[in-house]
Amino acid sequence: MGDRLVSWRAAATLCGTVALCTGGAMSATPSAAPVPLTVRITSPMGRSGLPGRIRIVARIETSSDAAFPAVRFYVNGSLIATDVDGPPYSAEWEDQNPFERCRVEVEAESVNGETARDAIDLNPLEVLEASGVTSVGVEATVLDAAGRYVAGLDIPQFRLSENGEPQTIDQLTAAVPATTFTLLIDSSQSMSRSMGFVRQAATRLAENLRDEDRVVVAPFQKGITTLTGPTNDRATIFDAVTAIRSHGGTAIVDALQEVSESIPQADGRRVVLLITDGYDENSQHSFEETLEHLKAGRVTVYVVGIGGVAGVSLKGEQLLRRIAKETGGRAFFPWNAGELSLAHAAIVADVRHQYRLAYTPTNQRQDGTWRAITLTAGNPTYRVQARSGYQALTPPPVRASVEFTAADDEQDRVDLARDDVEVLEDGVLQKVDVFQEAVAPVTVMLALDGSGSMLRSAPVVRNTAAAFVDALQPTDPLGLVVFSDNAALVDDPRTDRRATHEAVESYAPRGGTALYDALMLAMARLRSIEGRRVILVVTDGRDENAASNGPGSEASWEEVVENAKAIDATIYAIGVGARVEESRLRRLAELTGGEAYFTTDVGMLEAHYHRVVDELHRRYVIAYTSTNPKRDGVWRNVTFRTQSPSVHIRSRGGYYAPSQ
Repeated sequence: MGDRLVSWRAAATLCGTVALCTGGAMSATPSAAPVPLTVRITSPMGRSGLPGRIRIVARIETSSDAAFPAVRFYVNGSLIATDVDGPPYSAEWEDQNPFERCRVEVEAESVNGETARDAIDLNPLEVLEASGVTSVGVEATVLDAAGRYVAGLDIPQFRLSENGEPQTIDQLTAAVPATTFTLLIDSSQSMSRSMGFVRQAATRLAENLRDEDRVVVAPFQKGITTLTGPTNDRATIFDAVTAIRSHGGTAIVDALQEVSESIPQADGRRVVLLITDGYDENSQHSFEETLEHLKAGRVTVYVVGIGGVAGVSLKGEQLLRRIAKETGGRAFFPWNAGELSLAHAAIVADVRHQYRLAYTPTNQRQDGTWRAITLTAGNPTYRVQARSGYQALTPPPVRASVEFTAADDEQDRVDLARDDVEVLEDGVLQKVDVFQEAVAPVTVMLALDGSGSMLRSAPVVRNTAAAFVDALQPTDPLGLVVFSDNAALVDDPRTDRRATHEAVESYAPRGGTALYDALMLAMARLRSIEGRRVILVVTDGRDENAASNGPGSEASWEEVVENAKAIDATIYAIGVGARVEESRLRRLAELTGGEAYFTTDVGMLEAHYHRVVDELHRRYVIAYTSTNPKRDGVWRNVTFRTQSPSVHIRSRGGYYAPSQ
């Protein structure tokens, strides 16, 4: 459903020979004809996502009077183990990279040279990020006053609220999805006398599996150890539990934390059956933290406390009951095998008698908060069992990217390496993960003053502007704004220079100076363009009309400044003559990390154009994940520290955090 933050998807494709078999621990059925040698891999049938070593298990079927075959285990073509001492046939393997496809093969060879093989492909785990809350799924069980399951309810017979606010249920189904049961089995020393009881628990669960259900056997001590599964083979499940040896200390909370972080969240249910005596001696994670992870991951935990309530500490009992209740499961403390059977029957019945509801929350904010769910039935005698809420999506991290230039005291470019610069955001040191020269194409908007005061300089302006057009990289899109009494977009940004050259050739100065409107138009055009963006404004005067007795633009200077702050574009300015508004052009350049050049000699235009072109492709870019995750739309100051006081860095000075 849409409320999950991160989804793990794993699937296994079975290939090779698949044959029915009786299981390695049982005798072959008597037959007049010999049974051909067959191999079937029963575990793993996909990736579990859990840490620890993996048990590869194979079932071998052959004639009962044949000697034990040699069984070889391969991973990606490499032999990892050979088993020759009879069933159960298994090998341990460390799945070091679950994000790469992996092929597991098992080959059996009898004493007379007969061979058989089976293979599975373990598909890589994928990390899928949800883009919004959109829809929330809730699994619920309904019991009547006598404790019997209630079937046949429909949407109008439920009432659902989130944080006390009524919600509309969009969908309801009573279909039972495929379920992955993770048997989280306490294998610490304190459980040594109870392992027979544990084997009974595993056997009871396996007896109730459907073909589409899977089981992962995950023993734990101070952490999860060797995994078996996912599998639906009952004998493999039993053998995996039988192979568990009790020793060491216990870390129940840490084991649940590993499950909450790693267990795959597929389209079916995620059910953990925790089997323990409740003594936690070694956990490092806090109980509250782990509980939040379990709830956020939509993991339903059922607890079987070995030895009844008397066999579990008071603190342990309270902890186990709370975990079960708040994740939508239940806690059982059976004294004997009979009570254990009842507990497993109740667990399986819970899973099989589920309503699945979906609703679209009225609160769609991605704020990472816990949202409490209250679900009741219209009949007040009915008791509804469901999870207590869900974790809203946490906003994605804030990624900052800042361009800058570095020069020495003589204004010559300085070559820098990543370790030469420290970056601080609002005074807090950041961990830079991208440091490189800014080589990506840059979209340039040239804003060219076409007012009457430029008439005498027109030939030089045409020639130098044409040279600037040719000096840009062929991959840099270029657009042209010409301004006089008003500002006009003469050519849209493109890499084809022909239209721009034609516009420059037809340059004919006249009228006033709508400087601010030209800047606003250039910024508006760049706003929808991704990547690096630059404005170069060339002017010989201030913003005024043709009569020089009023403003030349409809836009104000304040509007220009606000837009320059908001848009991530670098502004360069070339001012020619004595009437240029130097202070304002310098202000725009400083705000955006650009630079302003001034001259009274129109012959210097070409040199200043070349300075701009040179700097465009001699800039650095750094990027990092901000230590401030708030998406509050607030300006953040970004400053640089270098080891040498003679190195001067010029940048935009910061960025606006995203607002959502």
